[in-house]
Amino acid sequence: MLFVEESIGVTEGARIPRQRGSLLLESAVRYAEDRHWDVFPGTWLEPVEGGEVCSCGRFDCALPGAHAARSDWASHATGSGDTARGLWSRYPRASILLPTGRAFDALDVPESAGFLALARMERMRMALGPVTCTPNRRMLFFVLPGGAPRVGGLLRRLGWTPMALDLFARGEGHYVAAPPTRIGKSGAVQWVRRPTPANRWLPDAGELISPLAYACGRDAVAARTRHITALSRIRRP
Repeated sequence: MLFVEESIGVTEGARIPRQRGSLLLESAVRYAEDRHWDVFPGTWLEPVEGGEVCSCGRFDCALPGAHAARSDWASHATGSGDTARGLWSRYPRASILLPTGRAFDALDVPESAGFLALARMERMRMALGPVTCTPNRRMLFFVLPGGAPRVGGLLRRLGWTPMALDLFARGEGHYVAAPPTRIGKSGAVQWVRRPTPANRWLPDAGELISPLAYACGRDAVAARTRHITALSRIRRP
């Protein structure tokens, strides 16, 4: 079973949309079987008085329906398609969470910087792995595992101060939400570049860090310029 460029679980001949729980289950199984990614079910959205809240029960949840449901989540992640099928059969609305630091790490940047960097990488014909876009306007670039601890040093060698850039590396001990997971009312995580046989081999973090840092640096300058402009307008008599 291979990933295709259409939405996961949807074919040209499909006319009747399936229930969301079915799509989550199928996607989780495919990640485990086709990509050999570990997966584990997270929280989900519960209907409450015409709206939806996170199954964790917190009305102020920062990632409603898209975070780990238990502190020992790492020991419950599985790379077995059969186990994943059983988990999502039991929790059909659960979010799909992927541990980083195992099959891949992820470089997390603002959406605006991510699209700028992606366009530049594609012009340069760089080899890229899967890329997601979250409804809270972040983009995550999948890279080889083990790259996250090196990112700070890579940025310094390029002349950047890591704390000055909105660029984070997710490695061991972290996880990311995978499509088609929904995050509250904001929408669903989506693939910008889908997992395909062509991008099974992931790039190293060092290969992507320069265009990502450049784009994040431009983003930071633009944000400061907007802030200064806004302040000057407020101070005008």
